[in-house]
Amino acid sequence: QVQLVETGGSLVQPGGPLRLSCVGSGSISSPNVMGWYRQAPGKERELVARITTDHRTIYADSVKGRFTISRDNAKNTVYLQMSSLKPEDTAVYYCNIQLLERVYWGQGTQVTVSS
Repeated sequence: QVQLVETGGSLVQPGGPLRLSCVGSGSISSPNVMGWYRQAPGKERELVARITTDHRTIYADSVKGRFTISRDNAKNTVYLQMSSLKPEDTAVYYCNIQLLERVYWGQGTQVTVSS
């Protein structure tokens, strides 16, 4: 079993920064892919960014240039540094890890961008 715990969600003003963290524990094998997804009210969950064990990254077009995903393999931790936040970034952000045998999800952390 694998557990993922996200932290860092908060209320932030438009234009501000925020950093999310996700720590994984349990039977985490390598290689793997860790990622961040988000789900706004009334919308489907969507990919924000993901990163492989060897640090290759993919970003959604809507966050390119504003968000940066990174990871610390030794700590089984993935980060999402967000900047220039917009109200449309408001959502529950979920951490995800893709292993060879299955996918695991965290419980989510709320990010609200509002003045």
